[in-house]
This record gives sequence, structure tokens and C-alpha cells, in this order.
Amino acid sequence: MSRIAYVNGRYIRHDEAAIHIEDRGYQFSDGVYEVCGIRGGKLMDESLHMDRLERSLAEMRIGAPMSRGALRLVMREVVRRNHVVDGLVYLQVTRGVAPRDHPFPAIPVAPSIVITAKRLNAARIAASVEKGVSVVTLPDIRWARRDIKSVSLLPNILAKQAAREAGAYEAWLVDRDGFVTEGSSTNAWIVDREGRLVTRPASTDILNGVTRLVLLKAARAEGMEVVERAFTPEEAKGAREAFISASSAILIPVTRIDGAPVGNGAPGSLSLRLREAYFKHCELS
Repeated sequence: MSRIAYVNGRYIRHDEAAIHIEDRGYQFSDGVYEVCGIRGGKLMDESLHMDRLERSLAEMRIGAPMSRGALRLVMREVVRRNHVVDGLVYLQVTRGVAPRDHPFPAIPVAPSIVITAKRLNAARIAASVEKGVSVVTLPDIRWARRDIKSVSLLPNILAKQAAREAGAYEAWLVDRDGFVTEGSSTNAWIVDREGRLVTRPASTDILNGVTRLVLLKAARAEGMEVVERAFTPEEAKGAREAFISASSAILIPVTRIDGAPVGNGAPGSLSLRLREAYFKHCELS
């Protein structure tokens, strides 16, 4: 059965979907995106994702392509048409189509929107959670507004590829002061020697992940001590536990950093407990 995409008002076969060659997302990466998990056919933490989308659009001065209510309906229709029970729905909004020129179009144009949905490989995610994954550290060379979920991801792609070539699952990016910011497509966490959850505070330095927010809520509800501060790769290597978070996999333990084992080299009990707690606190709609 063919996958179905939504492109600027039309539901169309995925392999036939296309955008204009002068769409500013294609020409300039002038757009933003969101990725929302699907569990049991329902969207996960949809309100938080829509809040972040609206914030990203406002920061980029891009108009909303439709009302939030209409967008919710279209997302669900894309999920329904693709028969996705557990997976992801991806949406991307760009400034629209205009003759190629760096400034915003002098005559306002309608934003472009694309929405797709796909299944996830649950077995692969489960294996990563059970065994843990490795990360490598790399210099953070991204732009200074990482809080905007922009489609401009070239530094992230290069970092992810470097991790793959090193045999690792993810790259943790390190700022000029020697502190971990986040992963190339995940947020970064450790459990320090005192048993506290540590993750970098939300700012323009990182993307404030929706899964990150729900994990923080779940941790506090479960009585876990949380400290939002930066940490170094050296502290992470000496931590009790480490893990990454993202909408695609929720939480995956990190068992090696730059080849060095974290803790006893196996997924930590607090990390696994927090992953289970997430599902008690996420919203399904």
C-alpha cells in the first residue's frame, strides 16, 4: 500500500509528492519542522509540539499555514491514511515559494506545508534500550539559535554521519567552553555520582525537546532529584548513568562515551525507571 503525504492542501501518494523548486525551504532552509510520536494510533504530547511549532514560526516570522485545529485534523488524517499505529508524524512549514532572493519576499506569499507519517522499527528501539548505545563527542559548530526547530540541519547531519563512521549511535556536541550541549538529534542526560539527573537547561544553546520536558515532569513526579546544568564529557564518562531522549525513541541508555564505559557499561536502573515513568505522564490525543 502506497504511503500518503499531505502537501499544500492535497493528499497525494508519497512517491508523487513534490514542492516547487523555488520553495524557500529548498533554496535556503527557510523553514521549521516538528516530529510527533504516535502510540496506539494517538499522537503523543501533541499540545507541547504545537506550542513549540508556533514558537519556532514566530521566531522565524513565518505565518501559520492553517489554524491549530485544522492542523490537528490534517495530522490525524495523514496518520489514518497511512495506517500508522506506532510511529511518527512529521510536519514541515516553510516561508513559501518566491523568486530566489535572500530577504523575505517583498510581496507576502503563503507558507508551504508538508506532513508525512511512518512506522517505527519497534524491535530495533527495544534492542537499543536493552543493550544501550555508544556516543562520541564532537565540537558543536551549529548556529546560535538552536532553540528554533529549523530545517537547517547540515551540522547535525555531519555530526550524525561522523558518529556512524565511528561505530557510534549518536554524537554529543561540545561547546567552546567544553560543555556538552546536546546530541545531533537528541537531548543529553547523565545521572551524576550523587544520583541526581543532570541535563543542560533550556536556552538558545539547545532545542528544548518535548520528550525532555515530559521526562523532567515524570522525574520530579517520581521523586527523582533533577539538576538543570551543563556537564562536561569527562563528568559524563565518570557518571553513574547516561542516556539520550527524543520523540522517536523516548529514552535510550548510553553505555559508552568515546569508547569509555559509563558506570558498569550496562543500561542504568534509574534511566530505565524514568523511561517507564514517561509513559505515565505523556499525553495521548
